[in-house]
Order: sequence, then C-alpha cells, then structure tokens
Amino acid sequence: MTHEGSPAPASSRVLTLPNVLSSLRLVGVPVFLWAIVTEQDVLALVLLMASGLTDYLDGKIARAWGLESRLGQLLDPVADRLYIASTLLGLAYRDILPWWVVVVLFAREAFMAIVVLVAKRHGWVGLPVHFAGKAATFNLLYAFPLLLLADGESTLARVAEPVGWGFAWWGIVLYWLSAFIYAAQLRHLLAHERAVPA
Repeated sequence: MTHEGSPAPASSRVLTLPNVLSSLRLVGVPVFLWAIVTEQDVLALVLLMASGLTDYLDGKIARAWGLESRLGQLLDPVADRLYIASTLLGLAYRDILPWWVVVVLFAREAFMAIVVLVAKRHGWVGLPVHFAGKAATFNLLYAFPLLLLADGESTLARVAEPVGWGFAWWGIVLYWLSAFIYAAQLRHLLAHERAVPA
C-alpha cells in the first residue's frame, strides 16, 4: 500500500554498484570492531575513512545513475548504524569516548525505532530521507577517526581532539534534530491520513 507523501518506489534490483559498496561496508564492520578493540588503530582508521567515503559514494551514484533500490534503502542505513554503534562501543571501551555519548546516541536510535514502527503500522515502509539525518551521519563518521587520532600525546593528536569533538557535537545535535524531523513528518502523514475520507 502506498500513501501520498511516502517515498517513491525503488527498483527491486540487487546487483548494483551502490549495493556492492554498502555490502562492503557491512563486511568491514566486524573487522573494524576487532581492529579498534585490539588497538590496531591504523587499520581502524583506514576502515573508518573507507566507510565514510563509500557512504558518500553509494548515495551519490544511486541518485546520479538512477540506481535506487529497495535493497539499497535497507543496506545503507543498516551499515551506517552498525558502524556508528561499533565505533561508539569500541571508543568507549578504550576510554576515548565517554559513555554518556553512547547513551545519548543509542537513545536516539530507540526513539527512531518507535517512529519507524508506527510508520510501518500505517503502511509506510519508510519516511522521506532528510538532509539533517545524512549530515549527522557524516559528522559522526568524520568525528570518530579524529577522536581516535586524538588518543595520544603528539601534535597531531592535540590538533585532532578539538576538531573531532566539534564534529561529534554537531553530529549529536543533528542526529537528534533529524529524529524530531522524522517524528514531525510522521505526524503530518498521520494527520493527512485522518483528513482524507476512506
């Protein structure tokens, strides 16, 4: 079932370049988590930067070449969330990131899970993607490698720390702002549904 205001239907194609890039990001998650926990920081940094680059490229390629697909709409946010979750837990485990940041960002995920559940109960498979959500993800994916670089006493570490925290704060604020925007979109769609005669 589709509703006015719900996202345009995507294709059912599976083997596309954006889906391959998203799949590679997913495969890299356990490797990244192992690298960060075992303090293989160079490998962890490479994987984080590759994740950020492929996250940018898969969306750009999908839009430019008309390769949007239902699988891609599933893989992309799943890969984003797995990288963010694994990075948060890894950095907190290493005492590079305070645990309150983990709690704040996981609370946002719980809030969004409720929003998505309500949307699905009304027949929407998703809500329109908002720039704030993608900007939040980009900020966090830039913040994490910088905060990892800041774990030291070098000049590079001293420079990376304030820049990393700048990206982190913007990411946290935008992450929650995007959640409220999605909730407002859902409220608008529900109000429109009630206003339209059956």
